[in-house]
Amino acid sequence: MLTRKGAATRHRIVVGAAEQMREHGPANVGLDDIRAATSTSKSQLFHYFPDGKAELLLAVARYEAEQVLVEQQPMLGDLTTWDQWEAWRQRVVERYELQRRRCPLTALTALLGLADPAVRTIITELYERWHGYVAEGVRALRDGGLIDARIDPDTSAVEILTAISGGATMLQATDRIDYLDISLREVINGLRRPVV
Repeated sequence: MLTRKGAATRHRIVVGAAEQMREHGPANVGLDDIRAATSTSKSQLFHYFPDGKAELLLAVARYEAEQVLVEQQPMLGDLTTWDQWEAWRQRVVERYELQRRRCPLTALTALLGLADPAVRTIITELYERWHGYVAEGVRALRDGGLIDARIDPDTSAVEILTAISGGATMLQATDRIDYLDISLREVINGLRRPVV
């Protein structure tokens, strides 16, 4: 169990490593780069990450997964009106447009490999939490009478996250944000249409 000071030091290393990896790509950042950027000694680094870079990469992946949700707040936590949905949609598109092909979580999962159970757990937990926020937002619209009462919030959340994921994949492949922008707008607009 880390002390408060120890937890703060470990967090500082993770954030510093994440910044280095965002800037240069995970494959291009070594432990010496991270030590220099975070003013951390070799003994400190291995105290907090005994298994070296592999363990640190997983910690950075967890941090980046958390940042995916943090950077969508406060909109993501308050999807109760159409204006708030539009503000959230714009935030998502802006975030990915800023990153373009340099999405840190995508780079980390590519480097670590989705076959790694720890990586799969990080990604699965991210999508489950994200799904929960979006489903809650759809439920708020439904309960507020803003969408058809027959719409299933969980199914709609899957559709919305799939639009984001697909659009982000297309962005990685083409460097074009319009795939994400259009697909997310259309799936949200689909909630407004009556169920037939």
